[in-house]
Amino acid sequence: MNYVRSYAFYFLYYAGAAALIPFLAIHYKSLGFSGGQIGILSAVIPLVSLFSGPLWGWLADASRRHQQALILAMMGAIGFAILLAIPHSFYILLVMLMLFAFFSAPIMPLVDNATLAALGDQKDHYGRIRLWGAIGWGVAAPVIGYLTESAGLRWAFGGYVLLMGLGVLVASQLSIRSPHINVLVSQEIRAVLQDPRWRIFLIVAFVGGILLSAIGSFLFIYLQDIGAHKTLLGFTLTVATLSELPVLYFSSVFLKRWGMLNLMIVALFFFAIRASAYSFISLPWMALPIQLLHGLTFSLMWVAGIAYADRIAPQGMSATAQGLFSGVMLGVGSAAGSLLGGFLFDAVGAIWMFRVMAVIAALAIGILWSTKQFYE
Repeated sequence: MNYVRSYAFYFLYYAGAAALIPFLAIHYKSLGFSGGQIGILSAVIPLVSLFSGPLWGWLADASRRHQQALILAMMGAIGFAILLAIPHSFYILLVMLMLFAFFSAPIMPLVDNATLAALGDQKDHYGRIRLWGAIGWGVAAPVIGYLTESAGLRWAFGGYVLLMGLGVLVASQLSIRSPHINVLVSQEIRAVLQDPRWRIFLIVAFVGGILLSAIGSFLFIYLQDIGAHKTLLGFTLTVATLSELPVLYFSSVFLKRWGMLNLMIVALFFFAIRASAYSFISLPWMALPIQLLHGLTFSLMWVAGIAYADRIAPQGMSATAQGLFSGVMLGVGSAAGSLLGGFLFDAVGAIWMFRVMAVIAALAIGILWSTKQFYE
C-alpha cells in the first residue's frame, strides 16, 4: 500500500465524517423529534453496523475483492447521505439511515485491515497512519461548524458528499492485498466466536461503544441547551482531535510498554473522568478542556482494539475480525449507548445521563481488571 495515499484516504474519510456525523443529532432535533426518537435514530447507524461490518468483511475475505467492496460501500454511503438531507417522516428517515449505515459501516474496517496488512511486522505503527484521520476531523469540524452556523445544515451533508467523493478517487488507487484463505470462511468465523479471548475483548468494546455514543449523540444538544453556537460545537471537535494526535503518534510505544488490555483499562478510566466532568459544566466553553480527554478515551481504546483484534484473528480472517470489533464497539455498543442515552436524557436530563455513563465505565474497569490475566 502506498502510505501517502493511505494518509490522504484517512484524512478525507474522517474529514467527511466530521462534516456530517456530529451534526446528525441537531438535524433530527430540527425536524422536531424528541430525545427518545433522537436516541432511536442515533442507534440505527451503529446497530446496523454490527451486522454490516462483519458481513462486508466476510464477503471481502471470501471473494478476495477488498478494493471493489470498499469502493461499492463508499458509493452507497454517498448516495444515501444525499437522501438523508431531504426532510422525511420519522419512519422514512429510519429506513434511509439503515441503508446509509449498511454501506458506511464496512469502510474503515476494510481500510484498517489493508493498512495492517501493508505494515507487516510493523503493525504497531498503525496509529501514525491513523492520525491523519484525526487531522482531517480536526480541520473539517470548525469549517463545517461555521458554515452550518451561517448557511444551514445542508453544508454538513454537502461537505460529506464532497469529501467522500474525493475519498473514492483515492480508494481506487490504493493497493489492497487480498489474503488467501485455505479453509472454509464459515469454519474460521466459528473459530473466532469460540476463542475465549474474544469474550472479554468484545465486552470491553461494547462498553466503549456505549460511552462513546452517549457522549457523541447528546453532547452537542446539551451544549446548545446551555447556549453554545454551532461554531463553538465545531471547535469542540477540533480540540478533541488535537488530543488524538500525540496518542496516535506514540501508540506504538504505548502498545509495547503497557500492552493492549492495559491500554483499554486506561481508556475506560478516562472515559469515567470525561463523562463525569461534563455533568459539572455551566458554560459551553467549559467543554473545551474536557474534550482534551478524547484522545485518552476513544483513540487509546481504538488503537488497542485494532491491534488486539489483529493479534487474535485466525489466519486469513483479519478483515472479518476488524469488522467484528468495529461492529461491536461502533455497532451494538453505540446503539445501546444511543438508546440508553436517549432514555436517560428524557427521564433525568443530560447531567445525570453523563454521571450514569461514568458509573458504567467504572464497572467495566473492574470487570476487565479482574479477568485480563486470562486473556493476555
